[in-house]
Amino acid sequence: MYYIGIDLGTSSVKLLLLGDEGVQNIVTREYAVSYPKAGWSEQSPEDWLRETLSGIKELTRDIDKKLVKGIGIGGQMHGLVMLDENDDVIRPAILWNDTRTQKETDHLNNVIGKKRLVDLTGNIAFAGFTAPKIMWVRDNEPENFGRISKIMLPKDYIVYKLTGKHCTDVSDASGMLLLDVHSRRWSEEMLKITGIKESQLPKLYESYEVVGQLTEETAKELGFGEVNVAAGAGDNAAAAIGTGTVKNGDCNISLGTSGTVFVACANYKADYENAIHNFCHANGAYHYMACMLSAASCNKWWLEDIIGTDDYTEAYADYDIYKDNGLIFLPYMMGERSPHNDSEIRGMFYGLGMSTTRKDMSVAVLEGVAFALRQNIDIIKKMGIDIKKSRICGGGTKNKLWLKIIASVLNIELEVPENQEGASFGAALLAAKGSSEADYKKAMDDIKIKEVIKPDSRLAEKYNGKYELFVKLYPAVKGAISK
Repeated sequence: MYYIGIDLGTSSVKLLLLGDEGVQNIVTREYAVSYPKAGWSEQSPEDWLRETLSGIKELTRDIDKKLVKGIGIGGQMHGLVMLDENDDVIRPAILWNDTRTQKETDHLNNVIGKKRLVDLTGNIAFAGFTAPKIMWVRDNEPENFGRISKIMLPKDYIVYKLTGKHCTDVSDASGMLLLDVHSRRWSEEMLKITGIKESQLPKLYESYEVVGQLTEETAKELGFGEVNVAAGAGDNAAAAIGTGTVKNGDCNISLGTSGTVFVACANYKADYENAIHNFCHANGAYHYMACMLSAASCNKWWLEDIIGTDDYTEAYADYDIYKDNGLIFLPYMMGERSPHNDSEIRGMFYGLGMSTTRKDMSVAVLEGVAFALRQNIDIIKKMGIDIKKSRICGGGTKNKLWLKIIASVLNIELEVPENQEGASFGAALLAAKGSSEADYKKAMDDIKIKEVIKPDSRLAEKYNGKYELFVKLYPAVKGAISK
Protein backbone atom coordinates (compact mmCIF):
# COMPACT_ATOMS: atom_id res chain seq x y z
CA MET A 1 0.00 0.00 0.00
CA TYR A 2 1.01 3.62 -0.55
CA TYR A 3 0.31 6.80 1.41
CA ILE A 4 0.79 10.33 0.11
CA GLY A 5 2.01 13.08 2.44
CA ILE A 6 1.64 16.69 1.34
CA ASP A 7 3.45 19.64 2.92
CA LEU A 8 1.77 22.84 1.72
CA GLY A 9 4.51 25.36 2.43
CA THR A 10 4.84 29.09 1.86
CA SER A 11 6.97 28.94 -1.28
CA SER A 12 6.31 25.39 -2.47
CA VAL A 13 4.37 22.20 -1.94
CA LYS A 14 6.38 19.06 -1.17
CA LEU A 15 4.79 15.68 -1.84
CA LEU A 16 6.09 12.40 -0.46
CA LEU A 17 5.16 8.82 -1.31
CA LEU A 18 5.39 6.36 1.58
CA GLY A 19 5.35 2.65 0.76
CA ASP A 20 6.06 -0.64 2.50
CA GLU A 21 9.80 -0.02 2.10
CA GLY A 22 9.74 3.53 3.40
CA VAL A 23 9.92 6.77 1.38
CA GLN A 24 9.58 5.90 -2.31
CA ASN A 25 9.50 9.28 -4.04
CA ILE A 26 9.51 13.04 -3.36
CA VAL A 27 8.26 15.82 -5.63
CA THR A 28 8.38 19.58 -5.06
CA ARG A 29 6.38 22.23 -6.92
CA GLU A 30 6.83 25.98 -6.40
CA TYR A 31 4.34 28.85 -6.53
CA ALA A 32 4.47 32.60 -6.07
CA VAL A 33 4.00 34.78 -3.01
CA SER A 34 2.54 38.25 -3.54
CA TYR A 35 3.54 41.31 -1.47
CA PRO A 36 1.03 43.97 -2.62
CA LYS A 37 1.90 46.39 0.21
CA ALA A 38 4.60 46.69 2.86
CA GLY A 39 3.99 44.02 5.47
CA TRP A 40 1.40 42.20 3.35
CA SER A 41 1.88 38.59 2.23
CA GLU A 42 -0.70 36.82 0.07
CA GLN A 43 -1.14 33.76 -2.15
CA SER A 44 -3.65 32.33 -4.57
CA PRO A 45 -5.31 29.15 -3.21
CA GLU A 46 -5.92 28.11 -6.80
CA ASP A 47 -2.12 27.98 -7.26
CA TRP A 48 -1.84 25.61 -4.30
CA LEU A 49 -4.45 23.30 -5.79
CA ARG A 50 -2.99 23.31 -9.30
CA GLU A 51 0.55 22.49 -8.16
CA THR A 52 -0.65 19.90 -5.63
CA LEU A 53 -2.66 17.95 -8.22
CA SER A 54 0.16 18.21 -10.75
CA GLY A 55 2.63 17.05 -8.12
CA ILE A 56 0.50 14.04 -7.14
CA LYS A 57 0.41 12.94 -10.76
CA GLU A 58 4.20 13.12 -11.03
CA LEU A 59 4.68 11.49 -7.62
CA THR A 60 2.62 8.42 -8.56
CA ARG A 61 3.54 8.20 -12.23
CA ASP A 62 5.50 4.94 -11.91
CA ILE A 63 3.40 2.99 -9.40
CA ASP A 64 0.15 1.06 -9.44
CA LYS A 65 -2.17 3.94 -8.56
CA LYS A 66 -4.85 1.56 -7.29
CA LEU A 67 -2.55 0.78 -4.34
CA VAL A 68 -2.73 4.37 -3.04
CA LYS A 69 -4.71 4.02 0.17
CA GLY A 70 -4.58 7.41 1.89
CA ILE A 71 -3.59 11.08 1.65
CA GLY A 72 -2.59 13.35 4.51
CA ILE A 73 -1.75 17.05 4.43
CA GLY A 74 0.45 19.23 6.63
CA GLY A 75 0.37 22.91 5.91
CA GLN A 76 1.48 26.44 6.65
CA MET A 77 -0.58 27.62 9.61
CA HIS A 78 -2.71 30.69 10.38
CA GLY A 79 -3.50 31.69 6.77
CA LEU A 80 -7.00 32.98 6.01
CA VAL A 81 -8.89 31.47 3.06
CA MET A 82 -12.45 32.65 2.42
CA LEU A 83 -15.00 31.18 -0.01
CA ASP A 84 -18.36 32.62 -1.09
CA GLU A 85 -21.66 30.76 -1.47
CA ASN A 86 -20.52 29.44 -4.86
CA ASP A 87 -17.28 28.07 -3.38
CA ASP A 88 -15.24 30.69 -5.20
CA VAL A 89 -12.23 32.25 -3.49
CA ILE A 90 -13.23 35.75 -2.35
CA ARG A 91 -9.76 37.27 -2.16
CA PRO A 92 -6.15 36.03 -2.08
CA ALA A 93 -5.26 34.15 1.10
CA ILE A 94 -3.63 36.27 3.82
CA LEU A 95 -0.59 34.31 5.00
CA TRP A 96 0.98 33.54 8.37
CA ASN A 97 3.81 36.06 7.90
CA ASP A 98 1.50 38.96 6.98
CA THR A 99 1.81 41.78 9.54
CA ARG A 100 -1.05 44.11 8.56
CA THR A 101 -3.08 43.16 11.67
CA GLN A 102 -1.10 44.95 14.41
CA LYS A 103 -4.09 47.16 15.28
CA GLU A 104 -6.40 44.15 15.64
CA THR A 105 -3.76 42.21 17.58
CA ASP A 106 -3.28 45.09 20.01
CA HIS A 107 -7.04 45.31 20.50
CA LEU A 108 -7.27 41.63 21.34
CA ASN A 109 -4.31 41.65 23.75
CA ASN A 110 -4.96 45.01 25.41
CA VAL A 111 -8.74 45.50 25.28
CA ILE A 112 -10.07 41.96 25.41
CA GLY A 113 -6.98 41.20 27.49
CA LYS A 114 -4.30 38.53 27.40
CA LYS A 115 -5.64 36.68 30.44
CA ARG A 116 -9.12 36.48 28.93
CA LEU A 117 -7.69 35.27 25.62
CA VAL A 118 -5.73 32.52 27.38
CA ASP A 119 -8.88 31.53 29.28
CA LEU A 120 -10.79 31.30 26.01
CA THR A 121 -8.18 29.85 23.65
CA GLY A 122 -5.04 28.93 25.59
CA ASN A 123 -3.05 31.62 23.74
CA ILE A 124 -2.53 35.36 23.42
CA ALA A 125 -2.91 37.14 20.08
CA PHE A 126 -0.15 37.35 17.48
CA ALA A 127 -0.29 39.36 14.27
CA GLY A 128 0.09 36.16 12.27
CA PHE A 129 -2.92 34.37 13.79
CA THR A 130 -6.17 33.97 11.85
CA ALA A 131 -8.62 35.78 14.14
CA PRO A 132 -6.90 39.20 13.73
CA LYS A 133 -6.96 38.64 9.96
CA ILE A 134 -10.74 38.04 10.05
CA MET A 135 -11.17 41.24 12.06
CA TRP A 136 -9.01 43.13 9.53
CA VAL A 137 -11.20 41.97 6.64
CA ARG A 138 -14.33 42.87 8.65
CA ASP A 139 -13.07 46.41 9.29
CA ASN A 140 -11.25 47.11 6.00
CA GLU A 141 -13.06 45.03 3.37
CA PRO A 142 -16.68 44.88 4.61
CA GLU A 143 -17.99 43.83 1.20
CA ASN A 144 -15.70 40.78 1.16
CA PHE A 145 -16.55 40.04 4.80
CA GLY A 146 -20.24 40.02 3.94
CA ARG A 147 -19.67 37.43 1.18
CA ILE A 148 -18.06 34.84 3.46
CA SER A 149 -19.71 31.43 3.35
CA LYS A 150 -16.72 29.32 4.41
CA ILE A 151 -13.55 30.12 6.33
CA MET A 152 -10.62 27.72 6.24
CA LEU A 153 -6.88 27.35 6.63
CA PRO A 154 -4.54 26.77 3.65
CA LYS A 155 -4.32 22.97 3.84
CA ASP A 156 -8.07 22.76 4.46
CA TYR A 157 -8.72 24.33 1.07
CA ILE A 158 -6.87 21.43 -0.55
CA VAL A 159 -8.80 18.90 1.55
CA TYR A 160 -12.05 20.64 0.57
CA LYS A 161 -11.26 20.50 -3.14
CA LEU A 162 -10.17 16.84 -2.88
CA THR A 163 -13.16 15.61 -0.87
CA GLY A 164 -15.89 18.26 -0.84
CA LYS A 165 -15.68 18.30 2.97
CA HIS A 166 -15.41 21.60 4.86
CA CYS A 167 -13.19 20.55 7.75
CA THR A 168 -10.02 21.22 9.70
CA ASP A 169 -7.98 19.51 12.40
CA VAL A 170 -7.47 20.67 15.96
CA SER A 171 -3.70 21.20 15.68
CA ASP A 172 -4.04 23.69 12.82
CA ALA A 173 -7.19 25.24 14.30
CA SER A 174 -5.24 25.93 17.52
CA GLY A 175 -3.37 28.69 15.70
CA MET A 176 -6.51 30.54 14.63
CA LEU A 177 -7.22 32.03 18.09
CA LEU A 178 -10.79 30.80 17.64
CA LEU A 179 -10.41 27.35 19.20
CA ASP A 180 -10.83 26.53 22.88
CA VAL A 181 -7.68 24.41 22.87
CA HIS A 182 -8.44 22.73 26.20
CA SER A 183 -11.87 21.44 25.15
CA ARG A 184 -11.00 21.11 21.44
CA ARG A 185 -14.06 23.05 20.28
CA TRP A 186 -14.77 26.48 18.82
CA SER A 187 -14.97 29.32 21.35
CA GLU A 188 -18.38 31.00 21.19
CA GLU A 189 -17.02 34.20 22.72
CA MET A 190 -14.19 34.44 20.17
CA LEU A 191 -16.71 34.03 17.37
CA LYS A 192 -18.67 36.99 18.77
CA ILE A 193 -15.49 39.07 19.09
CA THR A 194 -14.54 38.46 15.46
CA GLY A 195 -18.11 38.70 14.13
CA ILE A 196 -18.43 35.30 12.48
CA LYS A 197 -20.76 32.33 12.89
CA GLU A 198 -19.82 28.75 13.70
CA SER A 199 -21.60 27.66 10.49
CA GLN A 200 -18.88 29.49 8.55
CA LEU A 201 -16.12 27.51 10.26
CA PRO A 202 -14.94 24.00 9.34
CA LYS A 203 -16.00 20.85 11.18
CA LEU A 204 -13.30 19.82 13.67
CA TYR A 205 -11.42 16.51 13.49
CA GLU A 206 -8.36 14.95 15.06
CA SER A 207 -5.44 15.10 12.63
CA TYR A 208 -5.44 11.37 11.84
CA GLU A 209 -9.18 11.00 11.36
CA VAL A 210 -10.48 10.26 7.86
CA VAL A 211 -12.75 13.09 6.77
CA GLY A 212 -13.83 11.46 3.51
CA GLN A 213 -12.68 9.99 0.23
CA LEU A 214 -11.56 11.62 -2.97
CA THR A 215 -14.46 12.87 -5.04
CA GLU A 216 -15.28 10.69 -8.03
CA GLU A 217 -14.09 13.44 -10.39
CA THR A 218 -10.72 13.88 -8.62
CA ALA A 219 -10.11 10.15 -8.29
CA LYS A 220 -10.72 9.75 -12.01
CA GLU A 221 -8.38 12.66 -12.85
CA LEU A 222 -5.60 11.14 -10.74
CA GLY A 223 -6.23 7.56 -11.82
CA PHE A 224 -6.92 6.42 -8.25
CA GLY A 225 -9.49 4.09 -6.74
CA GLU A 226 -11.10 4.81 -3.39
CA VAL A 227 -8.61 6.86 -1.36
CA ASN A 228 -9.08 8.03 2.23
CA VAL A 229 -8.16 11.63 3.05
CA ALA A 230 -7.12 12.42 6.62
CA ALA A 231 -7.77 15.80 8.23
CA GLY A 232 -4.01 16.48 8.37
CA ALA A 233 -2.19 18.88 10.67
CA GLY A 234 -0.38 22.17 10.98
CA ASP A 235 3.13 21.89 9.58
CA ASN A 236 4.92 21.80 12.94
CA ALA A 237 2.59 19.19 14.40
CA ALA A 238 2.93 17.09 11.24
CA ALA A 239 6.72 17.39 11.40
CA ALA A 240 6.63 16.30 15.04
CA ILE A 241 4.81 13.11 14.02
CA GLY A 242 7.49 12.61 11.36
CA THR A 243 10.28 12.82 13.95
CA GLY A 244 8.48 10.64 16.49
CA THR A 245 7.90 13.53 18.91
CA VAL A 246 4.72 12.13 20.40
CA LYS A 247 5.18 11.13 24.06
CA ASN A 248 4.92 13.47 27.06
CA GLY A 249 8.18 15.44 27.32
CA ASP A 250 9.38 14.57 23.81
CA CYS A 251 11.06 17.60 22.27
CA ASN A 252 11.92 18.51 18.69
CA ILE A 253 13.94 21.54 17.64
CA SER A 254 13.61 22.77 14.07
CA LEU A 255 16.73 24.67 13.05
CA GLY A 256 15.57 26.15 9.78
CA THR A 257 15.22 29.71 8.49
CA SER A 258 13.17 30.27 11.62
CA GLY A 259 13.52 28.21 14.78
CA THR A 260 10.89 26.12 16.52
CA VAL A 261 10.84 24.31 19.85
CA PHE A 262 8.06 21.72 19.90
CA VAL A 263 7.35 19.83 23.13
CA ALA A 264 4.69 17.13 23.35
CA CYS A 265 2.64 16.99 26.55
CA ALA A 266 -0.08 14.63 27.69
CA ASN A 267 -2.19 17.21 29.49
CA TYR A 268 -3.30 20.80 28.96
CA LYS A 269 -1.77 23.60 31.04
CA ALA A 270 -2.23 27.26 30.15
CA ASP A 271 0.72 29.68 30.08
CA TYR A 272 -0.28 33.09 31.43
CA GLU A 273 3.23 34.57 31.59
CA ASN A 274 4.99 34.15 28.23
CA ALA A 275 4.52 34.03 24.47
CA ILE A 276 4.63 30.24 24.28
CA HIS A 277 1.95 28.66 22.11
CA ASN A 278 -0.33 26.08 23.70
CA PHE A 279 -1.79 23.93 20.92
CA CYS A 280 -3.46 20.59 20.31
CA HIS A 281 -1.05 17.94 19.05
CA ALA A 282 -1.70 15.80 15.98
CA ASN A 283 -1.64 12.65 18.14
CA GLY A 284 -4.73 13.56 20.16
CA ALA A 285 -2.87 15.19 23.08
CA TYR A 286 -1.31 18.68 23.41
CA HIS A 287 1.96 20.46 22.78
CA TYR A 288 3.84 23.63 23.62
CA MET A 289 5.50 25.47 20.80
CA ALA A 290 7.94 28.36 20.76
CA CYS A 291 8.59 30.07 17.44
CA MET A 292 11.71 32.16 16.83
CA LEU A 293 11.52 34.31 13.71
CA SER A 294 15.23 34.03 12.89
CA ALA A 295 17.50 31.02 13.40
CA ALA A 296 19.52 29.65 10.48
CA SER A 297 18.68 32.88 8.66
CA CYS A 298 20.93 34.72 11.17
CA ASN A 299 23.87 32.55 10.19
CA LYS A 300 23.11 32.94 6.50
CA TRP A 301 22.86 36.74 6.86
CA TRP A 302 26.16 36.97 8.74
CA LEU A 303 28.20 34.71 6.47
CA GLU A 304 26.75 35.51 3.06
CA ASP A 305 25.58 39.10 3.33
CA ILE A 306 28.10 40.54 5.79
CA ILE A 307 31.26 38.45 5.44
CA GLY A 308 30.51 37.55 1.84
CA THR A 309 31.22 33.81 1.85
CA ASP A 310 29.25 30.66 1.22
CA ASP A 311 32.00 28.50 2.76
CA TYR A 312 30.40 27.77 6.11
CA THR A 313 33.19 25.37 7.11
CA GLU A 314 35.99 27.91 6.71
CA ALA A 315 34.15 30.46 8.83
CA TYR A 316 34.79 28.41 11.98
CA ALA A 317 37.88 26.42 10.95
CA ASP A 318 40.43 25.87 13.75
CA TYR A 319 38.42 28.04 16.16
CA ASP A 320 39.06 27.47 19.87
CA ILE A 321 35.48 26.96 21.00
CA TYR A 322 36.52 26.80 24.65
CA LYS A 323 37.79 30.37 24.83
CA ASP A 324 35.40 33.09 25.95
CA ASN A 325 35.04 35.45 23.01
CA GLY A 326 33.25 37.99 25.22
CA LEU A 327 30.43 38.39 22.70
CA ILE A 328 26.67 38.01 22.97
CA PHE A 329 24.52 38.07 19.84
CA LEU A 330 20.77 38.77 20.04
CA PRO A 331 19.14 36.95 17.09
CA TYR A 332 16.15 39.27 16.72
CA MET A 333 16.76 40.19 13.09
CA MET A 334 13.04 40.43 12.24
CA GLY A 335 11.71 41.12 15.72
CA GLU A 336 10.85 38.14 17.88
CA ARG A 337 7.83 35.96 18.46
CA SER A 338 8.68 33.59 21.32
CA PRO A 339 9.07 34.41 24.09
CA HIS A 340 8.97 38.21 23.68
CA ASN A 341 6.15 38.80 21.12
CA ASP A 342 7.97 41.96 20.05
CA SER A 343 7.87 43.05 16.40
CA GLU A 344 10.06 46.12 17.03
CA ILE A 345 13.15 44.64 18.72
CA ARG A 346 16.17 44.01 16.48
CA GLY A 347 19.41 42.03 16.65
CA MET A 348 22.71 43.22 18.08
CA PHE A 349 26.24 42.24 19.11
CA TYR A 350 27.21 43.06 22.69
CA GLY A 351 30.80 42.98 23.95
CA LEU A 352 32.76 44.01 20.85
CA GLY A 353 36.38 44.93 21.57
CA MET A 354 39.61 45.67 19.74
CA SER A 355 40.60 42.02 20.07
CA THR A 356 37.34 40.75 18.54
CA THR A 357 37.90 38.66 15.42
CA ARG A 358 35.64 37.72 12.53
CA LYS A 359 35.54 34.12 13.76
CA ASP A 360 34.56 35.34 17.24
CA MET A 361 31.56 37.06 15.71
CA SER A 362 30.71 34.08 13.51
CA VAL A 363 30.63 31.76 16.52
CA ALA A 364 28.71 34.33 18.59
CA VAL A 365 25.89 34.17 16.03
CA LEU A 366 25.61 30.40 16.54
CA GLU A 367 25.70 30.83 20.31
CA GLY A 368 23.04 33.56 20.28
CA VAL A 369 20.53 31.33 18.50
CA ALA A 370 21.34 28.52 20.95
CA PHE A 371 20.74 30.85 23.92
CA ALA A 372 17.36 31.90 22.47
CA LEU A 373 16.40 28.23 22.10
CA ARG A 374 17.37 27.62 25.72
CA GLN A 375 15.30 30.58 26.94
CA ASN A 376 12.18 29.07 25.36
CA ILE A 377 12.97 25.57 26.62
CA ASP A 378 13.58 26.90 30.15
CA ILE A 379 10.12 28.50 30.13
CA ILE A 380 8.51 25.22 29.09
CA LYS A 381 10.47 23.38 31.78
CA LYS A 382 9.07 25.76 34.41
CA MET A 383 5.61 24.67 33.30
CA GLY A 384 6.34 21.18 34.57
CA ILE A 385 7.71 19.43 31.47
CA ASP A 386 10.93 17.47 32.04
CA ILE A 387 12.99 17.73 28.84
CA LYS A 388 15.91 15.29 29.03
CA LYS A 389 16.84 15.21 25.34
CA SER A 390 15.64 16.57 22.02
CA ARG A 391 15.49 15.63 18.41
CA ILE A 392 16.70 18.28 16.01
CA CYS A 393 16.03 18.74 12.30
CA GLY A 394 16.32 21.37 9.60
CA GLY A 395 19.06 22.78 7.40
CA GLY A 396 21.08 24.04 10.36
CA THR A 397 21.84 20.46 11.42
CA LYS A 398 24.47 20.28 8.66
CA ASN A 399 26.66 22.51 10.83
CA LYS A 400 28.31 20.10 13.30
CA LEU A 401 29.83 22.90 15.40
CA TRP A 402 26.39 24.43 15.84
CA LEU A 403 24.97 21.09 17.04
CA LYS A 404 27.78 20.84 19.61
CA ILE A 405 27.07 24.38 20.81
CA ILE A 406 23.32 23.80 21.11
CA ALA A 407 23.74 20.50 22.94
CA SER A 408 26.12 22.18 25.41
CA VAL A 409 23.99 25.31 25.89
CA LEU A 410 20.92 23.16 26.57
CA ASN A 411 23.03 20.53 28.37
CA ILE A 412 21.02 17.70 26.82
CA GLU A 413 21.62 15.12 24.10
CA LEU A 414 20.47 15.97 20.59
CA GLU A 415 19.22 13.24 18.25
CA VAL A 416 19.38 13.85 14.49
CA PRO A 417 16.73 11.78 12.67
CA GLU A 418 17.75 9.93 9.53
CA ASN A 419 14.66 11.21 7.72
CA GLN A 420 14.60 15.01 7.45
CA GLU A 421 11.47 15.35 5.33
CA GLY A 422 9.45 16.89 8.15
CA ALA A 423 5.81 17.73 7.55
CA SER A 424 5.37 15.73 4.34
CA PHE A 425 6.57 12.54 6.06
CA GLY A 426 4.42 13.26 9.11
CA ALA A 427 1.40 13.88 6.90
CA ALA A 428 1.91 10.50 5.21
CA LEU A 429 2.09 8.88 8.66
CA LEU A 430 -1.21 10.55 9.61
CA ALA A 431 -2.76 9.20 6.44
CA ALA A 432 -1.52 5.73 7.38
CA LYS A 433 -2.90 6.01 10.91
CA GLY A 434 -6.31 6.99 9.57
CA SER A 435 -6.45 3.99 7.26
CA SER A 436 -4.36 1.25 8.90
CA GLU A 437 -3.04 1.27 12.46
CA ALA A 438 -0.67 -1.55 11.51
CA ASP A 439 0.85 0.44 8.63
CA TYR A 440 1.20 3.48 10.90
CA LYS A 441 2.92 1.52 13.67
CA LYS A 442 5.36 -0.07 11.23
CA ALA A 443 6.29 3.32 9.75
CA MET A 444 6.73 4.87 13.20
CA ASP A 445 8.90 1.95 14.31
CA ASP A 446 11.08 2.53 11.24
CA ILE A 447 12.03 6.09 12.29
CA LYS A 448 15.80 5.97 12.72
CA ILE A 449 18.26 8.26 14.53
CA LYS A 450 21.31 9.02 12.37
CA GLU A 451 23.47 10.73 14.98
CA VAL A 452 23.50 11.61 18.68
CA ILE A 453 25.26 14.81 19.82
CA LYS A 454 26.27 14.84 23.48
CA PRO A 455 26.85 18.03 25.50
CA ASP A 456 30.42 19.00 26.37
CA SER A 457 30.72 19.60 30.14
CA ARG A 458 33.40 22.29 29.75
CA LEU A 459 31.29 24.17 27.23
CA ALA A 460 28.13 23.73 29.30
CA GLU A 461 29.81 25.41 32.28
CA LYS A 462 31.10 28.27 30.14
CA TYR A 463 27.72 28.80 28.48
CA ASN A 464 25.81 28.95 31.76
CA GLY A 465 27.53 32.24 32.56
CA LYS A 466 27.04 33.69 29.09
CA TYR A 467 23.39 32.66 29.07
CA GLU A 468 22.72 34.64 32.27
CA LEU A 469 23.97 37.77 30.48
CA PHE A 470 21.97 36.93 27.33
CA VAL A 471 18.72 36.84 29.33
CA LYS A 472 19.46 40.28 30.84
CA LEU A 473 20.15 41.97 27.50
CA TYR A 474 16.65 41.92 25.95
CA PRO A 475 14.91 43.87 28.74
CA ALA A 476 17.87 46.28 28.91
CA VAL A 477 17.79 46.99 25.17
CA LYS A 478 13.99 47.16 25.11
CA GLY A 479 14.01 49.63 27.96
CA ALA A 480 16.54 51.82 26.17
CA ILE A 481 14.71 51.98 22.84
CA SER A 482 11.30 52.46 24.48
CA LYS A 483 12.30 55.69 26.26
